[in-house]
Amino acid sequence: MLLPAFIGLRYTRAKRRNQFISFVSGFSLLGMTLGTLALIVVMSVMNGFDREIKQRLLQVIPHIEVFADDGVSDWQSLQQQAGRQPGVIAAAPYVSGDAMVSYERGMQGVQLRGVRPQDLEQLSGIADHMVLGDVAELQAGTYGIVIGRLLARFLGVVPGDKVTVTLPQLNVTPMGIYPRVKRFTVVGVFEVGAQVDQSLILLHINDAQKLLRLGDKVTGIEVKTADQFASLVVASALQQQLADESLTVRDWTATQTTLFAAVKMEKTVVTVLLMIIIAVAAFNIISSLVLMVADKRSDIAVLRTLGMTRGQVMGIFMVQGAATGWLGVALGALLGSLLAIYIGPVVSALEALVGLQVFDPRVYFISRLPSKLLPGDVAVVVSVGLLLSLLSTLYPAYRASRIEPAEALRYD
Repeated sequence: MLLPAFIGLRYTRAKRRNQFISFVSGFSLLGMTLGTLALIVVMSVMNGFDREIKQRLLQVIPHIEVFADDGVSDWQSLQQQAGRQPGVIAAAPYVSGDAMVSYERGMQGVQLRGVRPQDLEQLSGIADHMVLGDVAELQAGTYGIVIGRLLARFLGVVPGDKVTVTLPQLNVTPMGIYPRVKRFTVVGVFEVGAQVDQSLILLHINDAQKLLRLGDKVTGIEVKTADQFASLVVASALQQQLADESLTVRDWTATQTTLFAAVKMEKTVVTVLLMIIIAVAAFNIISSLVLMVADKRSDIAVLRTLGMTRGQVMGIFMVQGAATGWLGVALGALLGSLLAIYIGPVVSALEALVGLQVFDPRVYFISRLPSKLLPGDVAVVVSVGLLLSLLSTLYPAYRASRIEPAEALRYD
């Protein structure tokens, strides 16, 4: 096997009589390099977006929710039980519901969430992301609300303005049937940098109970865990300990399933599309090898005459084609990994150079392109590239091995 490998590598570096073969071979190398580079960078950026979404959302959403469809009456004991669970930092009651908030400029569907202001510091990062006002201003009986910055901008409100909150529940009065409506005063604005900035409003839990007519009941208990990625284990253990079968325990991976499934599908689709670039480069390897075989017919005939077997001839061209593909994959993996690591500063430098902002934080919630390079992704891309490169050599190498020496030398 050393002789075919030696000759194959020599063919890779040797000058061709037909310059078109060199062009096609170089194009194959460039295609494998760019395809591998693009795939690694795009997968890393998708991983970065996934990480950013999780980090920002988990600052404001509960890691675990324990709730009942009809509300929870004895929530104090449930709160204590959840708080004693290993891995739990804090637990607190909450009230939630759907509503419509409106002002002069328009209306928006939102999730209404009643909380106790003193619990926000332990359970949520919203208190640290207030841009106007303070969550401490959520006092029982004052009917104040804290809203996200995007929602405030959409409605055109500032702290002190009064907005109308409409519930999907009806009031029967002598004048007719009307939806339940309540006026609230905006006391604060937060900005997390996620979708909740336009879909979440906070109010005092007592005001939420009155608004939703729950009495002393709450929707459930929200729980914060020390390790957010171990919340499923904590939720499963808590569910097994609960005696009340009407209670449901759900962690954040269940509440945000649709969002993260969409992100995962986007990554899969983009990966498949970019794999096509590598596949096209592999077809170029086939083309260059077919041309090379035609150019080296006399050399093949001489080698066969000197006693080289068909398998050895096949090995020569497999080594030559694989060397081109593998070199392209190696260069692409190296350059792609470096670019994935430094993609944020690179894009920022390009933005400063051309004077354009690629990612408007008002639209994408980020000011710098996120990236997270995973060794597993690099390994998959490299493995696929190496495999396609090797497979692309089989047909041309087989054709080379079938050349008959006498036929090839007859017209040479």
